[in-house]
This record gives sequence, C-alpha cells and structure tokens, in this order.
Amino acid sequence: MSRSATPSRRTLLRGVTVTGAAVIGFDPSTRSWAVTDSDTTTDSDTTTDSAATTDSAATTDTRFAGIPRLDGTLTMDDSALTAAAEDYGHMVHRRPAAVLRPGSVRDVVAMVRFCNQHRVPFAPRGQGHATSGQAQVEGGLVIETGPLAAIGPLGPGSTTVSVGAGAKWSDVVRATLVHGLTPPVFTDYIELSVGGTLSVGGLGGQAHRYGAQVDNVTALQVVTGAGELVRCSPYRRADLFRAVLAGLGQCAIIVEATLRLIPAPETVRHYTLTYDDLDTYVEDQRTLVEDGRFDYVAGQVQADAEGAFRVYVLEAAAYGPPVGPAPDDAALLSGLRPVTSGVEAADLGYFDFVNRLAPVIEALKQAGVWTHAHPWLNLLLPGDSAAALSGPVLENLDPADFGPGVIQLYPVRRDRLTTPLFRAPDDPVPYLFDVLGAVPPEDTATIDRVLRANRAAYDTAVAAGGTQYPVGSIPFTQEDWRVHFDSAWPCFAAAKRTYDPRNLLTPGQGVF
Repeated sequence: MSRSATPSRRTLLRGVTVTGAAVIGFDPSTRSWAVTDSDTTTDSDTTTDSAATTDSAATTDTRFAGIPRLDGTLTMDDSALTAAAEDYGHMVHRRPAAVLRPGSVRDVVAMVRFCNQHRVPFAPRGQGHATSGQAQVEGGLVIETGPLAAIGPLGPGSTTVSVGAGAKWSDVVRATLVHGLTPPVFTDYIELSVGGTLSVGGLGGQAHRYGAQVDNVTALQVVTGAGELVRCSPYRRADLFRAVLAGLGQCAIIVEATLRLIPAPETVRHYTLTYDDLDTYVEDQRTLVEDGRFDYVAGQVQADAEGAFRVYVLEAAAYGPPVGPAPDDAALLSGLRPVTSGVEAADLGYFDFVNRLAPVIEALKQAGVWTHAHPWLNLLLPGDSAAALSGPVLENLDPADFGPGVIQLYPVRRDRLTTPLFRAPDDPVPYLFDVLGAVPPEDTATIDRVLRANRAAYDTAVAAGGTQYPVGSIPFTQEDWRVHFDSAWPCFAAAKRTYDPRNLLTPGQGVF
C-alpha cells in the first residue's frame, strides 16, 4: 500500500495489526489508549518503533508510549470489547480498553511488559466460561489465549504432551487418542481451555483416582505479571509453579502446559443408579471411591414429579480393554442400594463418554438457556457432613429460581489432591456440591436472591470445614480469600509480590 492510500479496517502499524481503529499508544495521564480514526491515512508498511504517520497530533505528544511490535492483533473494535466484557455468567460486565489476540507467546510478553510500564491492568481469557467476571478487566487489556492452541507432537512411549493454554480439552483428547493415550481427568464439559481449568483446579469424576487436572501437570511455561517468560515445574522455579496451578491467574499467565497422559480405554461401561434417600446415595458413593472399583464416580440431584430436589442419580463408569477387563456388572454393583429397577448401563466409546454432554449443551444453546445468567454455587464439603450440609440447600431450592440446570454431588479423595492452592476440606473424602442453575438475565431480583443464598450456603459450609471451588458466583471479599487459602496464603501472597509486583494481573477475582 502506498503512503497516500487509505487503510482498511485492518491496519499494520509499527508491526502491529490493529482492527477497528489505529492504536498509537497509551496516555498514562488519562490511563487511556490513544487511537486514530480508522479512516486516517497511515503508512501500512511502517515497521519501526517510531511513531507512524497520521493526522493525529497525539503522535507528537511525549506522554504517549509506542505500542510494541506484535505478530497478532490488538483491537479496540466495539464488538471485541463487548465480547470481552461478557462471560458465561452474564451478570458482570467490565469493559476493557483493548483486546490482544496474540500471534505468538512473544506478543503476550511484549504487552504484559507494556502494561507494566504504563500501569494498565490486564487479564487472560480462555473460553470465557467464568461466571462472575473473573477474566474481565475494566479499562485495561484482555489477552485472549485461544490463539495459543498448539498441541505438541507425541511419539512412541510418550507419557506427557505439551499444549498451548488456549487448546480446548476436546482437541487435546482427540490428539492423544490417536496414540492410545488420554489425560487422566476431564471436567464434564470438555470445550474449556487448558489454561482456564488449570487456573482453578479442574474437577471431574476421575478425580477420586487421579486428583484434579492441576495434579496432573508436570511443567508450565508462563508469562509472569511482570512480563518474564519462565518455564517452571516441581523442580524448577517451584514456588512459581505452585502459585500458578489453581492460582486464579494471580501471578502469571499460562501459555503452555505439559500434561500427564495414561493409556486410554477403547470402551466404557456407564452406569446410572437412582436413589430416593440422600444418606444412602452419599454412603454408596463413598464406598465406591474408597474401594476404587470404578474409574469414574459422579452424580446428580434431580427434581421429582412434585418439583422437589430429592431424586439422586449416581453415575459410575468402568473402563474396558485395553486398560481394564471387560466390566463385570455383578461385581461392580455388589452391595449398592439404589431403588428397585433403578440401574441402567450403556457401553460407549471412550471419546463419546468424555464428550457425552455435547448434545445436552447443544440443546441448551438452541433453547436460549446458554445466554441466561448463571449464578452458580460451587462448594467442596467435608464428607462426614456432605448430606447434612447439602440437604437443607436442596430442600430450600425453589425450582423457579433454579431454572434449567444441573445439581452435582459426588466425592473425591483428599489424598489425591496435592496442589497447594487447590483448597479442599480436611476430610478423607470431600464432596463436590454444585448448584448450576440458569436465570433469565433481565430477572435481576432472582439473580440477587440466588447470590444471597449462595453466600449463606457458603458461610454454613465454611463453618463446618468446607471450601469454595472458585468457579462460581459467591460474593467474596479479600478477607474471604485469606480465609479460603488459609495456610497457603502467606506463600501465595509472597508469590504475588514477587511475580506481579504492580498488582496488575487478573483484578476481576478480587483476591489482592
């Protein structure tokens, strides 16, 4: 393009591809980005760090710092900013000033350093599945990790795979299954990003065997809050490694993770057992995770014909060859106490099993429920009081407040949870308790009522030794976070001071 040409909506400026408007710098006095109109005449071939030729007087103002060279795009397009001010919760809306779609890890490093220089808050964003603005940042920079989705090669004898933070778990398992391998643990919804779930924990029905997803990471590559690109592991920069896994994005941005792999089965036998008594349901689940007869144990609470939440469905799965023998129904179901005729079994391919929610999700999207508000309650309860703590919540849950959604109640094993910042009750068999409802976003009265109920349920649980699983929507203060992290707080706070000294990274969590 010649110097006299008018640029398109995508303009290459000092090596930066910008959409919607030309970003020429950041004004520290007003804490805002300096831009030119998208129709401004600009030299699209300029690739130095000097100011580009524009009609804006701002280019001669020494207050404006130059945008670094980027391989990807920095956008201020209205649709991009609106999308970054939204998440799956559809309740919190913090609008950033710009969105980075990195073309490389170098872009992340460059923009994190730029943000530090100008005191601009910033946050990484994966699939946007947070429920309470955790990955949003008002007036700052959102860094989309989706473009960082490479999945490393696997060869004979591989026991790990390195993947970009933006890779979705569904793509990871597709790639590893080609080699007969799989990550050990999946959340039930596998269209989430690797970096996103590793920032909170990543629980699934396999956790009673293998721990959370964070317990199956052997190394990380991260960009610290200060802009340092670091490889870390349990043996190298271990303090940073421990501060990042389940660290809510407070100390560094994950750009790559090395995941442990195990042999994958070809088929899975999936059982559902229906109960009409909460105590019996909880006790049978505990038996299964203690004796380890199943590879997957989970469960849901459903409404009965009268609308009361007192139907309990235990889910269990046994892996078949080549990782296990053909399932023996009699042995696997021995001693369990579901209601008469309350047992069903189905044989599935392994990928079909881990991806079995796909048709449900599609139905929710088609029905418009995906865009509802999701004021979720996510708790980890001490196993010895799981029924006593969850029972009153279920009894008081109004179906009108819950809407279309899912309630989960299932156990994990505490000794499998080894990541320091993943906080779980001091009980051999804690229970995950999730009330995952959906409310029309315009029904603010119901949303407020549910959030108050979430807080009340949390207060009751924490008084009994429970914790929050921090993916939901429980109103939290900084003091609540101190209580949540408990004995891990001093090391976590020290890591924050070391790796994000200006306290710019991921402010939406409200931790520091």
